[in-house]
Amino acid sequence: MLGIDTCGPAGSVALGRLTGESVEILEQIELEGRSYSATLVAAVAELLAHAGVELQDLGAIVAVNGPGSFTGVRVGLSAVKGLAEVAQIPVVAVSRLEVLAWKAGVDSAALDAHRHEVFLRLGGAGGAARELLAGAEELAALRPAGGQIALGDEEAAELLSASWPAVSLVRVDPATAADALRLCAARVAQADFVDLALLDGNYLRRSDAEIFGEAAKAQGA
Repeated sequence: MLGIDTCGPAGSVALGRLTGESVEILEQIELEGRSYSATLVAAVAELLAHAGVELQDLGAIVAVNGPGSFTGVRVGLSAVKGLAEVAQIPVVAVSRLEVLAWKAGVDSAALDAHRHEVFLRLGGAGGAARELLAGAEELAALRPAGGQIALGDEEAAELLSASWPAVSLVRVDPATAADALRLCAARVAQADFVDLALLDGNYLRRSDAEIFGEAAKAQGA
């Protein structure tokens, strides 16, 4: 199994061996942000070479598909699609927020989205998890009575603490590709794969080009 995560300010690729519904992590390589397009494919090749594995030997690719950097998400998914199509490898897609919540052992998670907003995952209470982009106004409208939320960065803490003082913030190291492999091992074993033609980024926010393009059109109308 190959894991790829290029959604955040730092990324990673990991290789694991699936046994039943658990995975043994063989190696992980950290990637610097803003350089994914230049380093990602080389890092994957290095992982495979170290393990003596050919691309066609992979049983699955686990792709963390956002939310996070638009460029990072797109670079990662482009690489996943290229590798998967060439070698006919099935793909599992997973949210970065879900991986973070799983790593912390809680149902909900938040990440800094800049612009005084957070990427937020709310789960538990017997219902399906939901993910959204939230600023102070949206957080005030939600008003949870309590609970725990995993934090992968400190930038999100200030906004959440001010809006939800009753919520416990669980700080955890940023999720990695190895964490994604561990979470998704059972999904791979159960062949819970995504249609590659439908694989897309979990952006939660529109790109600047879309936002500013619409604003420019409105001004020119």
